Amino acid sequence: MIRDYQAISKTWFPVGRQRIIPTYGKHHGAKLIGILNYETGEVYVEEHDKYNAETFLVFLQHVITLYPKGKIVIILDNAKIHHAKLLDDFLQRHKGRLTLMFLPPYSPDCNMIEELWGWLKASVINNDFFSSLDEIKLAVRDFIQWVSQYPDIVIDRLCLQF
Repeated sequence: MIRDYQAISKTWFPVGRQRIIPTYGKHHGAKLIGILNYETGEVYVEEHDKYNAETFLVFLQHVITLYPKGKIVIILDNAKIHHAKLLDDFLQRHKGRLTLMFLPPYSPDCNMIEELWGWLKASVINNDFFSSLDEIKLAVRDFIQWVSQYPDIVIDRLCLQF
């Protein structure tokens, strides 16, 4: 989730004049679900109002449509929604074609998509003030659109380190 309260990250400012980032403290956010194709550098991201098992199922349906051929392996953390009973029928229908691979607890560094979220936050969110959640969502969309145009940069930055 990209939260609507801004964060100060590593930044430079004159001594004694710390940068102040205002906030309006609503604690809303842009809920993102995404995949990264480590072979092509292609990024696919969806934004949702909620992040629950139903949303995750819809996302998986879109992934199957996006990649109509071949085997798909999605690396996930162990969030409850990734293990929801609601997914069982869908996963059974696509057994052999879609595999969900779960990382050990507390190991986000092993998931390339987490690096994408970090890149997004460092490039767009941190050290800036957005006056509304809509402004944040627009900035996120612009970043995803930009990164989608440069798959070689995505591969170099996110995939070659693994």
